[in-house]
Amino acid sequence: MGKSAADTDHTAALGEAASWRDYLELCKPRVVALMILTSVIGMLLAQPGMVPLDILIMGNLGIALCAGSAAAVNHLVDRQIDQKMLRTFNRPIATGRLAPLPAAFFALVVGLVGMTVLLVFVNALTAWLTLASLLGYAVIYTLFLKRATPQNIVIGGLAGAAPPLLGWTAVTGEIGGHGLLLVLIIFAWTPPHFWALAVYRKEEYANADIPMLPVTHGERYTKIHILLYTLILFAVSLLPYATGMLNWLYLLGAVVLGGGFLYWSLRLLLSSDNSLGMDTFKYSIVYLMLLFVIMLADHYLLPVNPLMSQLG
Repeated sequence: MGKSAADTDHTAALGEAASWRDYLELCKPRVVALMILTSVIGMLLAQPGMVPLDILIMGNLGIALCAGSAAAVNHLVDRQIDQKMLRTFNRPIATGRLAPLPAAFFALVVGLVGMTVLLVFVNALTAWLTLASLLGYAVIYTLFLKRATPQNIVIGGLAGAAPPLLGWTAVTGEIGGHGLLLVLIIFAWTPPHFWALAVYRKEEYANADIPMLPVTHGERYTKIHILLYTLILFAVSLLPYATGMLNWLYLLGAVVLGGGFLYWSLRLLLSSDNSLGMDTFKYSIVYLMLLFVIMLADHYLLPVNPLMSQLG
């Protein structure tokens, strides 16, 4: 039997030397960019005026470096799984362009630099919360939960939901209730976001022996849960308005964007076309980006909500 195009590319890649692009790819820059967007907005929402420039720059640099370190550990631990999945088979360690030892050293150095930046230039609370988030993703989720339970995304989602709180604590030096609301939104967003992708990539997860919900419980069960979690997300997304954190502009944006997420979740549930899983996954990314941008617009364009509570 002849080699597939993927096999040919994989074999060719084995002879390639590692480049700076391979090390950058280890850090999952697109994922980290979304995390930093929420971190920046968490900082800006934490106080009425502008955030001090040193905190804005050094805080997000430290958070980004720690997130990149966790992503590199994920590449390292999942290298055999990555070889079995179409969307990940060409990753640097999976192909052999980058050996495990230098990748591990890179992850360690990047993580240590990130922690040092946070400890020296920001504050200890943000540094330790960032470390907890790093360990939660790189160790608890990647090493254990991902392979142990179909609820891996639900349980492990807290680590990925931390960036806006990290931004908040970088500015305030304390954990505020409104900062926790931002975490809750991303925590509720994570299951429908990843399960939509899992529906589309079901066969790949099954081939890699990863117990994602569509593999263990079937597609319809997963689609129902995507809809249920989207409803939870819709309700949770209204809390910043209900608590007085934000105003009518945010409420309007949350309702419109949440309605769009519900539309895609319903389409996915009512259709046998699993390619809608990828469409839902893509919309979920747009949803989160726009929701946080609207938070920022509301925060700066509108006066403080008169119902402002003591949460923050």
